[in-house]
Amino acid sequence: MILEGCYPYVTGGVSSWMHQYIQAMPEHEFVLWVITSFEKDKGKFKYTLPENVVQIKEIALDEALRLRANKKKLRKFSAEELTALKALLNCKEPDWNILFHMYHDEKIDPLTILMSEDFLHLLEELCLEEYPYIAFADMFHTVRSMLLPVLFMMGQEVPKADLYHSVATGYGGLLASLAAYAEKKPFILTEHGIYTREREEEIIRAKWVVPSFKNQWIRFFYMLSTLAYDRAQMVTSLFENAMHIQMDLGCEAKKCRVVRNGVHFDRFEHIPMKKEDGWVDIGAIVRMAPIKDIKTMISAFYELKSRVKNVRLHILGGIDDEEYAQECYEMIRQLDVKDIILPGVVNVIEYMEQLDFTILTSISEGQPLSVIESFSAGRPCVTTDVGCCRELLFGNGEDTLGSAGYCCPPMGREDLADAMEQMARNKEERLHMGVVGKERARLYYQHGYMMKNYRAVYDEVMSKWQA
Repeated sequence: MILEGCYPYVTGGVSSWMHQYIQAMPEHEFVLWVITSFEKDKGKFKYTLPENVVQIKEIALDEALRLRANKKKLRKFSAEELTALKALLNCKEPDWNILFHMYHDEKIDPLTILMSEDFLHLLEELCLEEYPYIAFADMFHTVRSMLLPVLFMMGQEVPKADLYHSVATGYGGLLASLAAYAEKKPFILTEHGIYTREREEEIIRAKWVVPSFKNQWIRFFYMLSTLAYDRAQMVTSLFENAMHIQMDLGCEAKKCRVVRNGVHFDRFEHIPMKKEDGWVDIGAIVRMAPIKDIKTMISAFYELKSRVKNVRLHILGGIDDEEYAQECYEMIRQLDVKDIILPGVVNVIEYMEQLDFTILTSISEGQPLSVIESFSAGRPCVTTDVGCCRELLFGNGEDTLGSAGYCCPPMGREDLADAMEQMARNKEERLHMGVVGKERARLYYQHGYMMKNYRAVYDEVMSKWQA
């Protein structure tokens, strides 16, 4: 399993999914090949790894910053190699086999190209062709920061496995593609969200990216996704629309499968409804991260409090981005919003009994487990219209169960406040929506169904590969 920035370093979301996934497949041994941003985080796991995890290999991206060039090993590059490198610099369509051969098979020092005259000439050509009015120094540092982690990762030793399974494109997809090349083994790609779209949204908002190079960074991640789509034997997504987006981005239709998420329904189905205490309690089971748009949630709840006094908001989860979390806390303080409860990471099953319904205000999602867990406990949801949320709330055409909540535009403060007010004021409707959500989760989103489908994916890929 090839993982980027999630399991086993952080809790919730994909990490929880991954932990349960491995536990549910005791018949398989797993090697975890994981990417983290910082070397200091190596070995700091938030999970006790299951017994069938037989090896973990960690890569810290900041290690690339401490590389030192061996000037005795500087070399000239062939015309074919320079063509591949130039395409990589320009985020077009490089010949990855040439690059894998250079940086994996030959073990070329990543800094060999970055300190060479060849690199300088390639960069000059790129500037004249694509960025004639941009400072060369800005271009140099941007391209170098893009290239260094890619070249660094291509030089990594590949752990032995019968099958490689990445849960994202990006750097994870790069490693999986490298593994398939080096070990001549099949590679499966699973996307919980559309990685390129998520990175694009982040880059558009990012302050650290020079505006002139935002398109370059976006192209960079699209290039890595194209590599993963091309090299994978099978590509799974969580819902139909995501699969069609993958196809639009260049993935062959014959490779694509939909495998829905699932939760342990039996752990949630017997949670009693909250006892009457004069309050309506709203739960947000989220990590503190910009992509979850906690600020809009706080703002919408502030608006709700001006209309309905007896409501409380419980924001449950860990912190992904410390700076963003502090900004959220400061926003609560400045607005003087009352009745926001911040217990941090909790046992969701135990805490759910305190909640009447849940809310999710993300600007990007796949098929959020928190919504399915909420449904399994009979709690309806207010969500933004991202990822699979609309399908979760209203069904996908297979069922006629009805509505399990309200769907609002991303960053729609007023719409979110209106939906929460409707849910808070209408107990009978809220309870009915909870019944609908519970039945939808029971019929379509159970963990056992999901695992059966992933086993079928493994069997299909391995049987075709061995044929």
